[in-house]
Amino acid sequence: MTKKTTKPVKKAKAAKKLPSLAVVGATGAVGTVMLDILSKRKNVYGEIRLIASARSAGKKLMCRGEELTVVALSPEAFDGIDIAMFDVPDEISAEWAPIAAKRGAVVVDNSGAFRMDKKVPLVVPEVNPKDIKKRPKGIISNPNCTTLSMIVAMGALDKKFGLKELVVSSYQAASGAGQPGIDALHDQISKVAGKNLGSVAKDLRGVITDLGPFPAPLAMNVVPWAGSLKEAGYSSEELKVRNESRKILGMPKLKVSATCVRVPVITTHSLTVHATFSKVVTRKAAQSALKKAEGVMLYDNPEKKEFPTPADVVGTDPTWVGRVRQSLDNPKAIDLFVCGDNLRKGAALNTAQIAELVAAEFSK
Repeated sequence: MTKKTTKPVKKAKAAKKLPSLAVVGATGAVGTVMLDILSKRKNVYGEIRLIASARSAGKKLMCRGEELTVVALSPEAFDGIDIAMFDVPDEISAEWAPIAAKRGAVVVDNSGAFRMDKKVPLVVPEVNPKDIKKRPKGIISNPNCTTLSMIVAMGALDKKFGLKELVVSSYQAASGAGQPGIDALHDQISKVAGKNLGSVAKDLRGVITDLGPFPAPLAMNVVPWAGSLKEAGYSSEELKVRNESRKILGMPKLKVSATCVRVPVITTHSLTVHATFSKVVTRKAAQSALKKAEGVMLYDNPEKKEFPTPADVVGTDPTWVGRVRQSLDNPKAIDLFVCGDNLRKGAALNTAQIAELVAAEFSK
């Protein structure tokens, strides 16, 4: 008689705990977009906690079809939180991101507080996703919206042709200056509406006396300035494009020259880019690389007057590229026009994508 053997019963694997998420600055312009993005993307989180200033505490906001109550910013607000996305001004992030990290959260910060910190990675998931692992401070930084409007396309071209130099002019929307910028442009447009535009143009400063956050009237105008004054006459926005592009691409000696201009558009930054490479790059080859690139929408048919404008791009996620041309003077250079919604990919979406990469670590 043979002895029966019984196989040990395999225990079912316990379900992985979904990480908890805090959205800090949930009631702001970028925070509002963030809640919309979280509601539309695949859900990779358990609890979602909304955090804002004390004056916003108690407000009810919808996220993923659920009404959530905003809680006041405090150290205790981060208890039990695995990932914290910060959509707040630099000074708030500088103070509170380290506190959140000490309470155990991985911080994904959308401000400029940590972008140039050597111990904080500056990440664009389509370009340098592996850098999220290098976070000794528990903080990952999100690039400036102007840089983000072009860097996905530039990263794709760099991989194919070897980027050497960038000469950039930006056309930045009023929302890049936050809600005060949006409010100022709306107010200024109302001031000139219904008036004789020829007369207004001759005395624009007389008609528009409240400049808001801008150094000159923005309605019916362009202002060759964004940010604060830095060395050698450059603005902070211009230096961000230079320094952040170098860090994201891992090219500390990349030549970058930028001029930032504010234009009377509510949302979506645009840029003209003259890019020089180590290899010959034809228009067709550049278009092919861009067409295949993740996060890029090639819209380039000038024969039919088809190219991106802010009116086409606002509310969408990709970096849109058009007007691709090989330089007439240098076969290793191309010129192109780029548009990106500065509140989506330029801020909230990239932050959300970074946070999703961190969330994936919890399932391993």
